[in-house]
Amino acid sequence: MPIDLTLLAFWAKKILALFILPPSGPLLLIGLGLMLKRWRALAWLGWSYALIASLPVTVGMLAGIVEPPPVAVRRDAVAQTGAIVILGAGVRSRAPEYPDGETVGRLALERLRYGALLARESGKPVLVTGGAPRDGIIEAVQMRKMLEEEFGVPVRWAESQSLDTRDNANFTAQILRSAGIDSITLVTHATHMLRARRAFEAAGLRVTPAPTVWMHNPDPDVEWGDFIPSARAAYDGWFAVHELVGNLAYRLSESDPPADNSLSNERAIQPSTATPSASTPQNNH
Repeated sequence: MPIDLTLLAFWAKKILALFILPPSGPLLLIGLGLMLKRWRALAWLGWSYALIASLPVTVGMLAGIVEPPPVAVRRDAVAQTGAIVILGAGVRSRAPEYPDGETVGRLALERLRYGALLARESGKPVLVTGGAPRDGIIEAVQMRKMLEEEFGVPVRWAESQSLDTRDNANFTAQILRSAGIDSITLVTHATHMLRARRAFEAAGLRVTPAPTVWMHNPDPDVEWGDFIPSARAAYDGWFAVHELVGNLAYRLSESDPPADNSLSNERAIQPSTATPSASTPQNNH
Protein backbone atom coordinates (compact mmCIF):
# COMPACT_ATOMS: atom_id res chain seq x y z
CA MET A 1 0.00 0.00 0.00
CA PRO A 2 1.57 3.33 -1.05
CA ILE A 3 2.33 5.89 1.65
CA ASP A 4 0.52 9.21 1.36
CA LEU A 5 3.34 11.64 2.17
CA THR A 6 0.94 14.60 2.32
CA LEU A 7 -1.21 12.87 4.91
CA LEU A 8 1.87 11.71 6.80
CA ALA A 9 3.18 15.28 6.98
CA PHE A 10 -0.22 16.49 8.16
CA TRP A 11 -0.30 14.08 11.09
CA ALA A 12 3.34 14.81 11.90
CA LYS A 13 2.40 18.47 12.30
CA LYS A 14 -0.54 17.50 14.49
CA ILE A 15 1.64 15.37 16.77
CA LEU A 16 4.28 18.09 17.01
CA ALA A 17 1.56 20.57 17.94
CA LEU A 18 0.61 18.40 20.91
CA PHE A 19 4.06 19.01 22.39
CA ILE A 20 3.93 22.77 21.80
CA LEU A 21 0.40 24.10 22.17
CA PRO A 22 -1.56 24.42 25.42
CA PRO A 23 -2.72 22.60 27.40
CA SER A 24 -0.45 19.64 26.56
CA GLY A 25 2.67 21.81 26.07
CA PRO A 26 2.57 23.41 29.54
CA LEU A 27 1.57 20.09 31.16
CA LEU A 28 4.54 18.36 29.54
CA LEU A 29 6.93 20.97 30.93
CA ILE A 30 5.37 20.74 34.39
CA GLY A 31 5.51 16.95 34.34
CA LEU A 32 9.16 16.86 33.31
CA GLY A 33 10.03 19.44 35.95
CA LEU A 34 8.32 17.44 38.71
CA MET A 35 9.91 14.15 37.66
CA LEU A 36 13.44 15.44 37.18
CA LYS A 37 14.77 17.51 40.06
CA ARG A 38 17.55 18.99 37.95
CA TRP A 39 14.89 20.30 35.59
CA ARG A 40 12.64 21.78 38.27
CA ALA A 41 12.73 25.10 36.43
CA LEU A 42 10.74 23.45 33.64
CA ALA A 43 7.79 23.06 36.01
CA TRP A 44 7.79 26.78 36.69
CA LEU A 45 8.17 27.48 32.99
CA GLY A 46 5.19 25.24 32.23
CA TRP A 47 3.14 26.91 34.97
CA SER A 48 3.97 30.35 33.58
CA TYR A 49 3.12 29.21 30.05
CA ALA A 50 -0.24 27.84 31.20
CA LEU A 51 -1.00 31.07 33.06
CA ILE A 52 -0.12 33.30 30.11
CA ALA A 53 -2.29 31.19 27.81
CA SER A 54 -5.35 31.37 30.09
CA LEU A 55 -5.43 34.97 31.38
CA PRO A 56 -7.71 37.30 29.37
CA VAL A 57 -5.18 40.13 29.55
CA THR A 58 -2.23 38.13 28.19
CA VAL A 59 -4.30 36.13 25.70
CA GLY A 60 -5.53 39.42 24.26
CA MET A 61 -1.94 40.56 23.85
CA LEU A 62 -0.97 37.33 22.10
CA ALA A 63 -3.92 37.56 19.72
CA GLY A 64 -3.12 41.20 19.01
CA ILE A 65 0.21 40.18 17.50
CA VAL A 66 -1.48 38.39 14.58
CA GLU A 67 -4.90 40.02 14.34
CA PRO A 68 -5.69 42.92 11.98
CA PRO A 69 -7.30 46.07 13.41
CA PRO A 70 -10.93 45.49 14.51
CA VAL A 71 -12.50 47.09 11.45
CA ALA A 72 -15.25 45.51 9.32
CA VAL A 73 -14.57 44.88 5.65
CA ARG A 74 -15.94 47.60 3.37
CA ARG A 75 -18.96 46.37 1.44
CA ASP A 76 -17.83 48.15 -1.72
CA ALA A 77 -14.55 46.22 -1.51
CA VAL A 78 -16.49 42.93 -1.32
CA ALA A 79 -18.50 43.95 -4.38
CA GLN A 80 -15.29 44.30 -6.40
CA THR A 81 -14.15 40.72 -5.78
CA GLY A 82 -15.15 37.67 -7.79
CA ALA A 83 -16.16 35.29 -5.02
CA ILE A 84 -16.51 34.85 -1.27
CA VAL A 85 -14.31 32.11 0.17
CA ILE A 86 -15.14 30.73 3.62
CA LEU A 87 -12.51 28.61 5.37
CA GLY A 88 -13.47 25.56 7.37
CA ALA A 89 -12.54 25.17 11.03
CA GLY A 90 -13.53 21.71 12.18
CA VAL A 91 -16.64 19.59 12.62
CA ARG A 92 -18.67 17.96 15.38
CA SER A 93 -18.87 14.24 14.74
CA ARG A 94 -21.21 13.59 17.68
CA ALA A 95 -24.27 15.76 17.18
CA PRO A 96 -27.30 13.52 17.88
CA GLU A 97 -29.64 16.52 17.79
CA TYR A 98 -29.09 16.81 14.00
CA PRO A 99 -30.54 14.35 11.44
CA ASP A 100 -27.10 13.21 10.20
CA GLY A 101 -25.63 13.11 13.70
CA GLU A 102 -22.91 15.53 12.66
CA THR A 103 -22.45 19.22 11.90
CA VAL A 104 -19.87 21.99 11.70
CA GLY A 105 -17.93 23.05 14.78
CA ARG A 106 -18.19 26.30 16.71
CA LEU A 107 -15.39 28.08 14.85
CA ALA A 108 -16.69 27.07 11.44
CA LEU A 109 -20.18 28.23 12.38
CA GLU A 110 -18.86 31.68 13.27
CA ARG A 111 -17.20 31.95 9.87
CA LEU A 112 -20.24 30.64 8.01
CA ARG A 113 -22.55 33.11 9.71
CA TYR A 114 -20.45 36.08 8.64
CA GLY A 115 -19.85 34.68 5.18
CA ALA A 116 -23.60 34.21 4.73
CA LEU A 117 -24.19 37.86 5.65
CA LEU A 118 -21.64 39.07 3.10
CA ALA A 119 -23.02 36.75 0.41
CA ARG A 120 -26.60 37.96 0.91
CA GLU A 121 -25.51 41.60 0.82
CA SER A 122 -23.22 41.32 -2.21
CA GLY A 123 -24.77 38.51 -4.25
CA LYS A 124 -21.27 37.12 -4.87
CA PRO A 125 -20.86 33.35 -5.44
CA VAL A 126 -19.60 31.34 -2.47
CA LEU A 127 -16.86 28.74 -2.20
CA VAL A 128 -16.41 26.71 0.98
CA THR A 129 -13.18 24.85 1.61
CA GLY A 130 -12.47 22.10 4.12
CA GLY A 131 -11.45 18.48 3.74
CA ALA A 132 -10.66 15.59 6.03
CA PRO A 133 -7.44 14.02 7.32
CA ARG A 134 -9.07 10.61 7.60
CA ASP A 135 -12.26 8.82 6.60
CA GLY A 136 -15.11 10.51 8.37
CA ILE A 137 -16.93 13.80 7.95
CA ILE A 138 -16.21 15.91 4.87
CA GLU A 139 -16.17 19.42 6.26
CA ALA A 140 -17.05 21.15 2.98
CA VAL A 141 -20.19 19.01 2.73
CA GLN A 142 -21.34 20.09 6.17
CA MET A 143 -20.50 23.73 5.46
CA ARG A 144 -22.46 23.69 2.22
CA LYS A 145 -25.41 22.01 3.89
CA MET A 146 -25.56 24.61 6.67
CA LEU A 147 -25.26 27.58 4.31
CA GLU A 148 -27.93 26.32 1.94
CA GLU A 149 -30.40 24.74 4.36
CA GLU A 150 -30.08 26.99 7.41
CA PHE A 151 -28.84 30.33 6.05
CA GLY A 152 -30.50 30.15 2.64
CA VAL A 153 -27.25 30.98 0.82
CA PRO A 154 -26.35 28.89 -2.28
CA VAL A 155 -22.83 27.47 -2.51
CA ARG A 156 -21.35 27.32 -6.01
CA TRP A 157 -18.14 25.46 -5.17
CA ALA A 158 -17.12 23.10 -2.35
CA GLU A 159 -13.45 22.11 -2.08
CA SER A 160 -13.17 18.94 -0.03
CA GLN A 161 -9.60 17.64 -0.12
CA SER A 162 -7.54 20.26 1.72
CA LEU A 163 -5.75 19.28 4.90
CA ASP A 164 -4.50 22.69 6.02
CA THR A 165 -4.62 26.38 5.19
CA ARG A 166 -2.07 26.10 2.40
CA ASP A 167 -4.11 23.34 0.80
CA ASN A 168 -7.23 25.50 1.19
CA ALA A 169 -5.49 28.21 -0.79
CA ASN A 170 -3.98 26.06 -3.54
CA PHE A 171 -7.09 23.99 -4.29
CA THR A 172 -9.35 27.04 -4.08
CA ALA A 173 -7.12 28.94 -6.51
CA GLN A 174 -7.27 26.04 -8.95
CA ILE A 175 -11.07 25.94 -8.87
CA LEU A 176 -11.56 29.69 -9.13
CA ARG A 177 -9.02 30.19 -11.92
CA SER A 178 -10.92 27.66 -14.00
CA ALA A 179 -13.96 29.91 -13.50
CA GLY A 180 -12.01 33.02 -14.51
CA ILE A 181 -11.86 34.45 -10.98
CA ASP A 182 -8.65 35.82 -9.49
CA SER A 183 -9.92 38.01 -6.62
CA ILE A 184 -11.74 36.90 -3.46
CA THR A 185 -13.25 38.07 -0.23
CA LEU A 186 -11.65 35.79 2.36
CA VAL A 187 -13.69 34.94 5.48
CA THR A 188 -11.96 33.50 8.53
CA HIS A 189 -11.24 34.41 12.14
CA ALA A 190 -9.26 37.57 12.75
CA THR A 191 -6.59 35.53 14.54
CA HIS A 192 -6.24 33.25 11.51
CA MET A 193 -6.38 35.97 8.85
CA LEU A 194 -2.67 36.83 8.64
CA ARG A 195 -1.61 33.28 7.83
CA ALA A 196 -4.61 32.62 5.60
CA ARG A 197 -4.11 35.78 3.56
CA ARG A 198 -0.44 34.94 2.99
CA ALA A 199 -1.36 31.48 1.75
CA PHE A 200 -4.05 32.66 -0.64
CA GLU A 201 -1.92 35.46 -2.04
CA ALA A 202 0.95 32.99 -2.53
CA ALA A 203 -1.50 30.85 -4.51
CA GLY A 204 -1.99 33.78 -6.89
CA LEU A 205 -5.29 35.25 -5.69
CA ARG A 206 -5.97 38.89 -4.84
CA VAL A 207 -7.41 38.92 -1.33
CA THR A 208 -9.85 41.27 0.38
CA PRO A 209 -9.73 40.18 4.05
CA ALA A 210 -13.08 39.81 5.82
CA PRO A 211 -12.10 38.80 9.38
CA THR A 212 -14.60 37.93 12.07
CA VAL A 213 -14.48 37.33 15.86
CA TRP A 214 -11.55 39.32 17.23
CA MET A 215 -9.93 38.03 20.43
CA HIS A 216 -7.80 41.11 21.02
CA ASN A 217 -9.60 43.96 22.78
CA PRO A 218 -7.91 47.31 22.08
CA ASP A 219 -9.84 48.91 24.97
CA PRO A 220 -7.13 50.30 27.28
CA ASP A 221 -9.33 49.90 30.37
CA VAL A 222 -8.19 46.80 32.23
CA GLU A 223 -10.56 45.17 34.73
CA TRP A 224 -9.74 42.87 37.63
CA GLY A 225 -11.40 39.97 35.80
CA ASP A 226 -8.74 40.24 33.08
CA PHE A 227 -6.24 38.76 35.55
CA ILE A 228 -8.30 35.67 36.41
CA PRO A 229 -7.84 32.53 34.27
CA SER A 230 -11.01 31.46 32.49
CA ALA A 231 -12.18 28.67 30.21
CA ARG A 232 -12.96 31.18 27.46
CA ALA A 233 -9.51 32.74 27.69
CA ALA A 234 -7.86 29.30 27.73
CA TYR A 235 -9.61 28.37 24.49
CA ASP A 236 -8.68 31.68 22.89
CA GLY A 237 -5.15 31.23 24.22
CA TRP A 238 -4.82 27.91 22.43
CA PHE A 239 -6.01 29.54 19.20
CA ALA A 240 -3.64 32.52 19.58
CA VAL A 241 -0.60 30.33 20.27
CA HIS A 242 -1.63 28.03 17.42
CA GLU A 243 -1.58 30.97 15.01
CA LEU A 244 1.67 32.43 16.36
CA VAL A 245 3.37 29.07 15.83
CA GLY A 246 1.63 28.62 12.47
CA ASN A 247 2.79 32.01 11.21
CA LEU A 248 6.35 31.26 12.30
CA ALA A 249 6.28 27.91 10.51
CA TYR A 250 4.82 29.56 7.42
CA ARG A 251 7.58 32.18 7.35
CA LEU A 252 10.25 29.49 7.69
CA SER A 253 8.75 27.56 4.77
CA GLU A 254 8.20 30.53 2.46
CA SER A 255 11.46 29.72 0.67
CA ASP A 256 10.01 26.38 -0.42
CA PRO A 257 9.17 26.09 -4.14
CA PRO A 258 5.60 27.22 -4.89
CA ALA A 259 2.92 24.56 -4.80
CA ASP A 260 1.79 23.09 -8.10
CA ASN A 261 -1.53 24.75 -8.79
CA SER A 262 -2.28 22.47 -11.72
CA LEU A 263 -3.32 19.76 -9.26
CA SER A 264 -5.54 16.94 -10.39
CA ASN A 265 -9.26 17.57 -10.22
CA GLU A 266 -9.51 14.34 -8.26
CA ARG A 267 -8.61 16.39 -5.19
CA ALA A 268 -11.36 19.00 -5.53
CA ILE A 269 -15.13 19.06 -5.63
CA GLN A 270 -16.20 21.00 -8.70
CA PRO A 271 -19.27 23.27 -9.03
CA SER A 272 -22.54 21.55 -8.27
CA THR A 273 -26.13 22.69 -8.09
CA ALA A 274 -27.18 20.09 -5.57
CA THR A 275 -26.04 19.71 -2.00
CA PRO A 276 -24.25 16.36 -1.57
CA SER A 277 -26.12 13.99 0.72
CA ALA A 278 -23.13 11.87 1.70
CA SER A 279 -21.25 12.82 4.85
CA THR A 280 -17.87 11.44 5.43
CA PRO A 281 -14.51 13.50 6.79
CA GLN A 282 -12.70 16.87 8.79
CA ASN A 283 -10.45 19.80 8.28
CA ASN A 284 -8.34 21.94 10.51
CA HIS A 285 -8.07 25.71 10.65
